[in-house]
Amino acid sequence: MKFASTRLIAGDIKAVVGFYELVTGQTADWLAPQFAEIVTPSAALAVGSAETVALFKEGSAEPGANRSAILEFMVDDVDAEFERLKDSAEVVHAPKNLPWGNRSAQFRDPEGTIVALYTPVTEAAKARFAGR
Repeated sequence: MKFASTRLIAGDIKAVVGFYELVTGQTADWLAPQFAEIVTPSAALAVGSAETVALFKEGSAEPGANRSAILEFMVDDVDAEFERLKDSAEVVHAPKNLPWGNRSAQFRDPEGTIVALYTPVTEAAKARFAGR
């Protein structure tokens, strides 16, 4: 089995896709007017409009309702990325060191999903991510 992507359901797909293009520096591939993917070297982020939910099962997903998942992006310099993005997104917290060895900052995307940017800073964290 291969983990392929994470998909967000968006009420305003253009705003959500634009936010993740800004965060990742990647241009989205619009596969349909209501569906886009942003492919990075390690994973893909898919964004579908609310109308795509009916293709699966009406009411099975809801835009802006997430309060349990955090999308994480490993970056070379979390402090520099924070400075770049802090005026373009709601800040959850500024960069700080976490007990498991990462320096992390968090934002919210246009529909409320938490997005974490992190840089491994301890030797143990750097070793853990060396092969990823």
